[in-house]
Amino acid sequence: MNTNDFTTVDRLMREGLAGGVFPGAVVLVLKDGRQLFHEPYGKADIAAGDPVTEDTLFDLASLTKPLATTLCTMMLIEDGRIRLEDRLGDWIPAFSDTDKAAITIEHLLRHTSGLPEYRPYFEELVSRPLRARAAHLQKMLLNEERITAAGKKTRYSDIGFLVLQQVLENAAGRGLSELCREKIFLPLELGSLHFPKLAPPFDIGRYAATEKCPWRKRVLRGEVHDENAWALGGVAGHAGLFGSAADVGWLAQILLDRWNGDAAKGPFSSKTVRHFFSHRCKDERALGFDIPEPVKASCGEQFSKSAVGHLGFTGTSFWIDLESSLIVVLLTNRIHPSRENQKIREFRPRLHDAVCMAADVGR
Repeated sequence: MNTNDFTTVDRLMREGLAGGVFPGAVVLVLKDGRQLFHEPYGKADIAAGDPVTEDTLFDLASLTKPLATTLCTMMLIEDGRIRLEDRLGDWIPAFSDTDKAAITIEHLLRHTSGLPEYRPYFEELVSRPLRARAAHLQKMLLNEERITAAGKKTRYSDIGFLVLQQVLENAAGRGLSELCREKIFLPLELGSLHFPKLAPPFDIGRYAATEKCPWRKRVLRGEVHDENAWALGGVAGHAGLFGSAADVGWLAQILLDRWNGDAAKGPFSSKTVRHFFSHRCKDERALGFDIPEPVKASCGEQFSKSAVGHLGFTGTSFWIDLESSLIVVLLTNRIHPSRENQKIREFRPRLHDAVCMAADVGR
């Protein structure tokens, strides 16, 4: 029987709804492998009035980086197909004669490749047939100028994960979506995690709406919000993944179990997970995962410095505290109907502090 009191957490979520932080959300809290809290709030679609449920599917945005692209990297390393020290020139021949040839897989995962954060590639890609866009993207990536030399500075980069996607697909001989589904999501029975690609799915009511896109001239529901991912067919190394809070939480729990030495069968070993969660200094990110900021961390003030997690632009996040075995998943559609809504930045740390108090966790 759960004796933890989540009254304050519930109150904060309702205040978030009333204050316009988000129209809809789901919060999931796991502690020591046990579910303490799992509640939906608000509307999945303002116009339709559909309520958010525990099973509502959210556009996970940049959670794609750790939960899809990074996990595929881990799997291919364990299979012996790639190594962290492999260079772009080893896997993408077109990069061999460029100044980016020596960028390694580890540089891409730690966001130290020297590549810029973002470029609006979609503006050029959409003028070409869908089948030709991946090849044209590679040309644009080849011409992309590095801002710094590889390994010199941490600079968060969507572009780095677009490049990493090409490395993984070349090494595996299949697309990122298929690789995730066949090797990770299906074996681990995480049925809600998927890339819906371009066409909105038939059961649109299961999805939380996001922005009224000024470019696509419609409210997005069941199709990826990120423009570059959309232009690439809905599957990209940095965005495109959708899923429920439950499956995000249990995937995080599987990783935490491996961190703690659980030898259960699966695609990840404890050794690999421990290495990917590691970082050597406060300015270095974990491999494919974020760590708490020294000041005003999004996971609040009570998570330990050993925590790992990630944020998504659409209003999504997960955090795993490796010391207390606490997992918090917050999925919202805060950009519905506009990305101008930034209230979640102040709200998210307060919520995590309240969760830690309810779960009797803190520093």
